[in-house]
Amino acid sequence: MRFVSASTINGTVAAPPSKSMTGRAIAAALLAGGNSVISNPSSCDDSLAALRVAEVMGAEVTKRGSEIVIRGNGALRDSMEERVLNCGESGLCMRMFAPIVTLTGGEVILTGTGSLLKRPMDMVEEIAGLGVLCTTNNGYAPIKIKGPARGGTVHVDASESSQFLTGLLMALPLCREDSLVTVSNLRSGPYVAMTLSLLSHYGIHIAVEEGFEGFSIRGNQSYRACVYRVEGDWSAAAFLLVAGATAGGVKVTGLDPDSFQADKAIMEALEMTGADLAIGRDHVLVERNALKAFEFDARDCPDLFPPLVALASSCSGTSIVHGAQRLRHKESDRAHALCSEFGRLGIAIELSGDTMKVHGGKVTGATVDSHNDHRIAMACAIAALNGEGKTAIEHWECVSKSYPGFFTDIERLQEKR
Repeated sequence: MRFVSASTINGTVAAPPSKSMTGRAIAAALLAGGNSVISNPSSCDDSLAALRVAEVMGAEVTKRGSEIVIRGNGALRDSMEERVLNCGESGLCMRMFAPIVTLTGGEVILTGTGSLLKRPMDMVEEIAGLGVLCTTNNGYAPIKIKGPARGGTVHVDASESSQFLTGLLMALPLCREDSLVTVSNLRSGPYVAMTLSLLSHYGIHIAVEEGFEGFSIRGNQSYRACVYRVEGDWSAAAFLLVAGATAGGVKVTGLDPDSFQADKAIMEALEMTGADLAIGRDHVLVERNALKAFEFDARDCPDLFPPLVALASSCSGTSIVHGAQRLRHKESDRAHALCSEFGRLGIAIELSGDTMKVHGGKVTGATVDSHNDHRIAMACAIAALNGEGKTAIEHWECVSKSYPGFFTDIERLQEKR
């Protein structure tokens, strides 16, 4: 149990490193020949899972202060000693590495723990069109894959996630044949832009159709070992910025306003509420103001739902957030978890199809359950800051999945009322 008391927030805190970018950088370093240096990497559970998978696949990893040195092996080992890859609870790790393991010979099994075993993985079966054998457990992990992939044509329905598409874009340049990837129903397009930017940094070139509807990928390319710095995580920083807007003021450093990260859209929502914002070259300062209700489309950035609900709880009036259907298969059924736990805090939420309506009000102290979902735990903690009394959060340790230092940072910023 972790307790959060109503408090005023004040001070400066560094955004944690991006877990999305760290995972991608680890995979790219694995595929490069020679030593790549990843500076400012995330140390969250998801990033550590990606690092373990890369090591099993042949990467030599050395931790050096705030850097990770990864010696990749280019085309991957023909025969890995360990054939079972444990992705922990990371959806990115499983969906991204599924295409990458097709570059090896022999059967590989991708599995995981906890909620990952309940998240849809049927999209990875599309790699069969690349000359690969692939089976899932009725659309879920574990996934059995036997390569090697030769390249070719594959279609991706990206309505559930763009993470599998990211894996294809990383793996197909190393196939012996050219490839064509067509995409329908793409959501989370900014994450694809993030992947393409990283691939360019590692020397990989992909021709892209407008709107990310198609990708022409030349085979027999090579990753270039390089130095890559991981920027701050807008997904995690969104909680800190909402805390500043609702409970005092905070300066979050290490944020790139020109980032490809989808969750920098939190700035748009904060502007809609009337929060006081000052945006610098590498930081954002936000301070409390009288906040009004807002309407926001989160279909391209579903991870913003929890901090948006925390923000809406302190706004006058009813806020509307679109994209709730994308929350069903997260670490929890996130839409229903938000309705349940914020209801305990005295905030009424209506869920209708793809739309969530949050009625602003006064948060009251209560005991809430994180549902073992890192973003639910953080959202409840942030909401409690601008409430009354003390809130107890069960299973709070789950924040280590993305932001291990969350509660430490919040306590550092708190000024007890």
